[in-house]
Amino acid sequence: MGVIIRDLIMVTMAICLISVANAAQGTATFYTPPYIPSSCYGNQNNGVMIAAASDAIWGNRAACGRMYRVRCTGATNQGVPQPCKSTSVVVKIVDYCPPGCRGTIDLSQEAFSAIANTDAGTIKIEYTQV
Repeated sequence: MGVIIRDLIMVTMAICLISVANAAQGTATFYTPPYIPSSCYGNQNNGVMIAAASDAIWGNRAACGRMYRVRCTGATNQGVPQPCKSTSVVVKIVDYCPPGCRGTIDLSQEAFSAIANTDAGTIKIEYTQV
């Protein structure tokens, strides 16, 4: 019985490490409504759990429609030393965040506030495509 439990723990730890290893690192900012029109969908409403992709993931519109799980990992400035909430959010890429974009992913205000304090403005994130 002890061997089975040890093996189960080892497998669980390996799965967790693989998940963390696949997460990309970046930064997130947020933008406010109105969210339409968007670069990917024009005047189609895609709800509020959405984001704009920076050049880092845009890929000449290839990012349109991709879903990403985003998790806050820390502060990028001294204004809000602990901005993160202990949750993640799944967002759909619907727009483009042009050169000069301050984040890897520009989240809707609603998506950003689900994972961090909006007073931070910019946060460190981990994100994975789902």
